Amino acid sequence: MDKIILASQSPRRKQLLEWAEIPFDVLVKATDESFPPTMAIEDAPVHIARNKALAIKELIKSKTQIPIILAADTVVVLDDKIIGKPADRDDAVNILMQLSGKTHRVITGVVLMHASGETAFADVTEVIFHPLTKDQIEFYVDKYQPYDKAGAYAIQEWIGVVGIKSINGDFYNVMGLPVSRVVQALEGLT
Repeated sequence: MDKIILASQSPRRKQLLEWAEIPFDVLVKATDESFPPTMAIEDAPVHIARNKALAIKELIKSKTQIPIILAADTVVVLDDKIIGKPADRDDAVNILMQLSGKTHRVITGVVLMHASGETAFADVTEVIFHPLTKDQIEFYVDKYQPYDKAGAYAIQEWIGVVGIKSINGDFYNVMGLPVSRVVQALEGLT
């Protein structure tokens, strides 16, 4: 497989591509991560990922052969409301208190830009948390400081190990990239 460009600084996305043995370079440009207020929640992460990919395409447009650009965005949705990254410790604790004992959805939008256009999709995973105590939540937030994570948690950390009752869907989607689906899409392009 030819080397692709990952339009993300996420260490989790990098790790997942490494595990899948997909060769890549990272190239990132700051982009607007907003979306139209009337847009369906399921479409928002694809919209944001598309903007990230377009920004990279614009950066490399002078190249004769544009490589495949992979961009992704992950959102956490509880009661049809997107929960973003926490602003601070109190926000992280409050977010996790809201998720405690409930089911939420993790939606990752993926865009692959390539010479013949783009391939775009969203992957949805349902996550059910056990009821968590405030002490457990504060322990997690203080030790792991999940301030760069949508929903204020990472499934592969302590809270995922002890706090998640079950998931329905792709575990790696919750980490930030439905990597098996990405691999299938990339193989479809060759």
